[in-house]
Amino acid sequence: MSAFDPRVTAARPDLAAKHLEGKVQAARFAEGTLREVIAPQAPVRHAPSHEAPLDTEALKGERVTVYEDNGEGWSWVQLSGDGYVGWMPSSALGAPGPAPTDKVTALRTLAFPGPSIKLPPVEALSLGVTVAIAKRESDFAITSAGYYFPAKHVAPLGAKEPDFVSVAERFIGVPYLWGGKTSFGLDCSGLVQAALTAAGITCPRDSDMQEKALGAALPLDGKFQRGDLLFWPGHVAIARDADTIVHANAFAMATAVEPIKDALARIEKAGSKLRTVKRL
Repeated sequence: MSAFDPRVTAARPDLAAKHLEGKVQAARFAEGTLREVIAPQAPVRHAPSHEAPLDTEALKGERVTVYEDNGEGWSWVQLSGDGYVGWMPSSALGAPGPAPTDKVTALRTLAFPGPSIKLPPVEALSLGVTVAIAKRESDFAITSAGYYFPAKHVAPLGAKEPDFVSVAERFIGVPYLWGGKTSFGLDCSGLVQAALTAAGITCPRDSDMQEKALGAALPLDGKFQRGDLLFWPGHVAIARDADTIVHANAFAMATAVEPIKDALARIEKAGSKLRTVKRL
């Protein structure tokens, strides 16, 4: 049998996706059930426990395939977007609704129950959340569920940001969160994924996946330009220009701008050297 990355392969010794039958070994295989994330964001954890490590997050409107509901509040799922596999609270899932038409383009936005910003908002959503807009009236985009969003904060699914680096820069000051990928907290690869996705560029979830999948490798000669991706073992940063990077990092415990020379020296002192530079 071929080796598969367990992060993006719905296979365990006791259960695997039906489409993997004959490719992986498992006690049983399941077709899975299509569901939709109904929470603003939902944790995808390494095990069915709120104390388990956060591997990634799913955003409202994202489709997932459920292969198991353990009956104790957790579902074993695979995300439709980047294929990540893990355990998600079953309460965060619902029946698929109308197909999304638009996405949130603001760093975060609020949904209101009616056509007034004076009404108490019903939820807060992060950049990248997909929504089904039924109509537009005045300054609002109205979902099929009757929620009102500021029209300036959403755009059609096909809209692409012209500069993914500027998207990453909007996250400056957002707290660092291992496994996070929203404007309420995110990690280094979550920042890269959020920024590239906003620009219409398909991007895997983790930094090692990104290192393999994205761009063309450059010499490690220190000649950087805006948009270059700098990879260390377990870390990724985005060049803003020849001298600075923006990255979500545990040193600052936030998304921050840092001189490249300082970052190289600091990270090398901690025992890790720059491994790869990729240009899209």
